[in-house]
Amino acid sequence: MSEQRFRVAIVIVTYNSADVLPGCLASLRDAAKDTCLVDVVVADNRSSDDTAEIAKRGWDVPVTLVQTGRNGGYAAAVNAAIEDLRNTELDGIFVLNPDARPQPGAIAVLASALEYPRRGIVYPRLLNADGSLQPSIRRDPTVLRALVESVFGGSRAGRWGTMGELITDPMQYEYARPVAWGTGAAMLIGADALREVGLWDESFLLYGEETEYSLRAKDFGWQPWYEPAAVVEHIGGESGTNPVLWALLTVNRVKLFRRRSGRLPSAAYFAAVVLGEFLRSLGGRRTARAALVALVRPSRRLTALSA
Repeated sequence: MSEQRFRVAIVIVTYNSADVLPGCLASLRDAAKDTCLVDVVVADNRSSDDTAEIAKRGWDVPVTLVQTGRNGGYAAAVNAAIEDLRNTELDGIFVLNPDARPQPGAIAVLASALEYPRRGIVYPRLLNADGSLQPSIRRDPTVLRALVESVFGGSRAGRWGTMGELITDPMQYEYARPVAWGTGAAMLIGADALREVGLWDESFLLYGEETEYSLRAKDFGWQPWYEPAAVVEHIGGESGTNPVLWALLTVNRVKLFRRRSGRLPSAAYFAAVVLGEFLRSLGGRRTARAALVALVRPSRRLTALSA
């Protein structure tokens, strides 16, 4: 009797994703090669475009549309999909952005990495649309790393030994390795880890939720892992150019560190991040200015997404 194939469900969170969702869905049959693809759940955060209609089309993979009825954020949509799958026999769920396209066989490679004990989350290698590397894996956040990134920039700091949180040295992406967390655009979560770690934290609204989940998994003794043999093309979002989104990302970065650290380290981390945004705002960077305002004036922070 042949060995049972890895049973996986793919969870795609959408919000006005009509431009990118067709390419994502079209890639999934080949991406799930050598696995048992049970379902593709499109969790839609009340899109106002044709996203829902696109999900309902006839695809060569099974697709279930879950409409959350609100734009409650990434984590809320993931949780809605998990709830929809609660009675489904699965070995893991593959969380995927609608602007991501896994290469053929990618999910089976990630599933193989989950076979090792207490390896609960696996991240693939991410590539930009032009085929270049998209830095996506991180080390644990610390005050020193935040300070070095603030003064020298994240890309440069990420090449200096272990000084940066974001790993930017291309050579570090050539071998499988343990990581603190990775970009949530594509991540396979084992069913056992999911049951133990639980649902995603919806309080982060957008950005930081995958970080929190991965670090929480580590708290439970699960090791997040990076597997370069699994490749996913990721077009990428606009957080680096959109002032509102960058501000939200930056605030959530500080919020997460504060939750997991004492008062003095949290104050030092906050000061380091503020310093970095202040220095970049002096150069006229609109994203940095928006983040700085959100950090020092809580009343100006985004507390809800569009309904």
